[in-house]
Amino acid sequence: MDQLHDSYQQEFHSKYGVRTDLAIEAHEVIVEREGPPEIPGVIVDNEQTEHAEICRVTIENEVGARMMGKAPGHYSTIEAPALRQHNREVHEEIGGLLAKEIKWFIEQSQLGPEAVILVVGLGNWNATPDALGPKVVGELMVTRHLIELSPPELRKGLRQIAAIAPGVLGLTGIETGEIIRGIISQVKADAVVCIDALASRSVSRLGSTIQISDTGINPGSGVGNKRMMINQETLGIPVLAIGVPTVVHASTIVSDALDIIGGEDPDQKRLAEEMPQRTTFNLDPQAIMGSAPQAETVTEAPQTLPKEQKRQMINQVLEPYMGSLIVTPKEIDEMINDVANVIAGGLNAAFHEGVDYSEIFQYLS
Repeated sequence: MDQLHDSYQQEFHSKYGVRTDLAIEAHEVIVEREGPPEIPGVIVDNEQTEHAEICRVTIENEVGARMMGKAPGHYSTIEAPALRQHNREVHEEIGGLLAKEIKWFIEQSQLGPEAVILVVGLGNWNATPDALGPKVVGELMVTRHLIELSPPELRKGLRQIAAIAPGVLGLTGIETGEIIRGIISQVKADAVVCIDALASRSVSRLGSTIQISDTGINPGSGVGNKRMMINQETLGIPVLAIGVPTVVHASTIVSDALDIIGGEDPDQKRLAEEMPQRTTFNLDPQAIMGSAPQAETVTEAPQTLPKEQKRQMINQVLEPYMGSLIVTPKEIDEMINDVANVIAGGLNAAFHEGVDYSEIFQYLS
C-alpha cells in the first residue's frame, strides 16, 4: 500500500510539478490545468461559516486517487484566515468546527465510547515549524490512566485517551511507525489520531488551514522525505490524520510574487475590490529585468505561461542556487502555539462530551 500511495504522489508530481499535502490544493491544481471542476471519482462539498470555509473532498476510487495524487478516503479542510489572528473567541469557534469534523470521522470509524484512542504528536520538538504535533500532545486531556482506576459512574462522558510524541527518526533511530505499532499492542488502542505539520503550495494557507483525513499520513512527504506510512494498512486499526501547513517551498513564494507583479493573483484583485485605496501591480515581469520591448513597439499582449509550467521553470532556476529550499513565516512561534491550542481544544471537545465545551479552552496555555 505504501508503494501504491507513493505512486499516486509521484504521478501527480510528474504531471503537474506540484508537491502538496492538502487535498484541496491538489483539486485546485487539476481545475486550473484541466478546466472543469468535476473530477471522475472525486466529490467536493463546501460549507461557509462566519470565520471559515469547510471543504470536504471524498476520493471514491483509484481513478480519483491517481488524478488527485491522494489515497482514496475522506478529506475535510477548514480554511480560516482568522486563525492567524491572536483572537481567542475566533479560535474557540474554529476549535468547535474542528471538533464537529472529528466527531464525524469518529462516527464513520464506528468507535464506541469505550474505545481507546492513541494520539500521536508527530514531528521534531526542536524545530519550531515541525513542533505542532508535540505541542498539541502537551495540551491534551489524557485520561486512560485515570479511567482505568475510576468507578464506572465517574467515567460518563470521558473517553480513554493516551498520547505520545515519539520524535523523529533522526533523534530516535527508530521509524515513527514502528514506535506507534509497538505502543498499540501494549495499550490495546482501537484507533490512532496523528497530528503533523504539512507543506503547502500557497503562502496564504500557512497556519490558517487544518486538514483532517482518514487515509493516514506519510511523515515528511511534503518536504521530500520518504518514511513508513502510518495508516490502517500498516497499523491494523483506523487512523485519523490532522495536519496544518507550516512551511512552503521557496519556488512557491517566487511564483506567487510574479503573479502579484503581473496582476494575475486573484487574492490581490479581491483585496483591491474590498479596499480601493490598496495599491495593486500590473507589470510585465520582463520589464523589471530591463528586457521588455518599448511600449510603442508592442503590437499584442505577451503570452502568459500556464501557472504550473511557470512554477516548474522557477524550480529549475532556483535549484542550482538554493536546492529544495523550504521557508516558514517569521511569526512561526506564535502561529504554532495558537494552532496547537485550537487543535487540542477541538480534540478535547470531540473526545470528552462530558466536559463543558465553554471550559475546555480556559485550561489551554
